[in-house]
Amino acid sequence: MLVIALTGGIGSGKSAVSRHFESLGVPVLDADLLAHQLVKPGFPALLEIQAVFGDQMVDAQGQLNRAALRDIVFGDQQQRNRLEAILHPRIRQTMEEWLEHQSAPYVVLVIPLLFETGQTTLADRVLVVDCDESLQFERVAKRDQLSTAQITQIMASQVDRQTRLQGADDVLENNGEIEALIESTDRLHHYYQNLAA
Repeated sequence: MLVIALTGGIGSGKSAVSRHFESLGVPVLDADLLAHQLVKPGFPALLEIQAVFGDQMVDAQGQLNRAALRDIVFGDQQQRNRLEAILHPRIRQTMEEWLEHQSAPYVVLVIPLLFETGQTTLADRVLVVDCDESLQFERVAKRDQLSTAQITQIMASQVDRQTRLQGADDVLENNGEIEALIESTDRLHHYYQNLAA
């Protein structure tokens, strides 16, 4: 079975690509969704975050206070490392267990921080969704209602575009219309099917 790691900077179009792979019947597992599941109320990862970063990390409903956590970790590399030490081993273990149960010709792991976390060993090929940084900025501002400073911080916390492109086996360029991205994804789908065969 061929394992594809799908990555790209914030706002590059990873979600659109992963959704299209899913619509084609390809099994897809998203590290960000896993991270959200791992910090549900009462889960060990949330309790550990609370112990490490303080009680203000959990709101009155027992949910993770994402805004408070974001404020702490995006401005401070050391704090981000502490958070990643809690989440990333759990995410990786869950991904490895999921892979063991798959039987499709190929599968896609969506790992936004693929290079940052050294998880390239999980995959046979790395697929990068790429676009101009100005476009990333524009999309994130429209989608997430974050301030310019917050978006700049998030982008600065990710590896730069050049590093991602150098680490890619395949690149989907997403500077234009969504239709063009879908067409390119369709072509890659056939390519991966042939490779897997």
